[in-house]
Amino acid sequence: MLFNSPEFIVFFLLVYALYLALPFRLQNYMLLVVSYIFYGWWDTRFLFLVALSTTIDFWVGLMIQNGRLRSGEWILPSLFLTISAVVFLGLNPSPMLDLLHGRHFDLSEFIRVPLIGWSFAGILAFIAVISLLFWLFTRMAEPARRTYCLMVSLVTQLGLLGVFKYFNFFAESLGAALDTIGIQSSSLHLNIVLPVGVSFYTFQSLSYTIDIYRRQFKPTDRFFDFALFVAYFPQLQAGPIERARQIIPQLSNPRHITLDQTSRGLYLVVLGFFKKVAIADGVSPIVDQIFATSGHVSWIDVVIGTVLFAMQIYCDFSGYTDVARGISKLLGINLVVNFNQPYFATNPQDFWRRWHISLSSWLRDYLYVPLGGNRGSVAFVCRNLMITMILGGLWHGAAWNFVLWGFYQGLTLCIYRIWIDKNNLGAQARQAPVSRAEGKHPLRHLGAMAAFFVITCYGWLLFRAHSLAQIVKFSSLLATDFGNLNYGAGTPRLSALLGMSLLLAMEVTQYWRADTHFYLRFPVPIRGLLIAAMIVVTLIGMSNEPAQFIYFQF
Repeated sequence: MLFNSPEFIVFFLLVYALYLALPFRLQNYMLLVVSYIFYGWWDTRFLFLVALSTTIDFWVGLMIQNGRLRSGEWILPSLFLTISAVVFLGLNPSPMLDLLHGRHFDLSEFIRVPLIGWSFAGILAFIAVISLLFWLFTRMAEPARRTYCLMVSLVTQLGLLGVFKYFNFFAESLGAALDTIGIQSSSLHLNIVLPVGVSFYTFQSLSYTIDIYRRQFKPTDRFFDFALFVAYFPQLQAGPIERARQIIPQLSNPRHITLDQTSRGLYLVVLGFFKKVAIADGVSPIVDQIFATSGHVSWIDVVIGTVLFAMQIYCDFSGYTDVARGISKLLGINLVVNFNQPYFATNPQDFWRRWHISLSSWLRDYLYVPLGGNRGSVAFVCRNLMITMILGGLWHGAAWNFVLWGFYQGLTLCIYRIWIDKNNLGAQARQAPVSRAEGKHPLRHLGAMAAFFVITCYGWLLFRAHSLAQIVKFSSLLATDFGNLNYGAGTPRLSALLGMSLLLAMEVTQYWRADTHFYLRFPVPIRGLLIAAMIVVTLIGMSNEPAQFIYFQF
């Protein structure tokens, strides 16, 4: 179910009406149920993975903290996981859809008896193994127990990613490497589908157990609150990647929805749909045409296609985040800011403070800093940066262009790090604000923005290209076909042209005023005109073919 679909609009209106009518504790149960319905809209089998991820890390968090599990902390999650296995793996939802559409309902197809049996037996065996492991852990000294419990979480979450996202990539890469040296290898390809959002909820759940291990957060003993933290539907599929200390207290306490919070939430929803429907979907056909071509493309084709993709991915991803944050504000829940005008960055360090902030901060806190962070020589710092960014690139997708994109991002960060070290600008760079830089020469500052935007756009070329061969071809064109203005692609749709103009004016105003909520300072009539303009342009863009959010594939 896409945010930009009629089904979701109806779905959320029903959810919101019911949410407002329920008392606090029932609100959480209802949100958990609708979160599973929302995610199961894609494929109900994936819900078992969410349930598995949730149950294991709930147990691990309590084992790390307390060294034991009380009966209620063991029995309720076990029942939840068992029922999830039977329902999500053993039942086939397709016949129910046939029934809803007035077609013949086949009970034998709905209840897959062999799968129910295997699911039930398998999950009981799994729970028995986990209970044995935890029993062994209780007999260990505290440091060893905490470490081994964390390893269970790491193996579970990274194992899900490894099997469903990376197994085929590494197996095929190994097979290709063996073939090049004359060694025949049998195919190890698994016929599996990548679960939507698996990279997001596994990282989010991992941050919970790691923070408990570091004694930065105490685990919750409310299983359904933790289950809602993992599966919360507005951000389940594409973030932001939340931290438990930010969200769980909001879920555990009554929420008070104010008029101010509601108005800000509605503004974010309108802004998010405006970015996605009007701009991202409006430029998508041109970008797809240029990057899908196998024939001749010119220098200007590559330049325009890459710049438009920079606009598309920003509006697509930040648009999703805006809608997720807006919906959450309507529900009385505050999600973290995930974007802060990334194309106003003047250097790579500034960019990663602005782009996908929840991921970059996750990589910093749980990978870069444990590797050594900024400690040690410049060479060691650069090593840490390269490892972090290459793995960050691989997080985006199991393909070599994402590895190359991560390498490119790491390289730009290393070059910048060496430059600031040579010029003794380390303290200044660490303290550099991410809002408008006052006191700098305006033209020089604008030039730095423009130059770094070019650097960023080449990175997006690596990101968007469908193969290494296309990267080589397009890079060669940029270097050797410079000035060829024979443009062969079409024109972005009207909604995109109007939308990009309006968004540019809004972002410049926000940057100049250094105020995320700049629109609140406008007189009410001006504010109303701004929102009306976004709605009108979005309605124009409704004629565009609804497209899936780009980050759903990650």
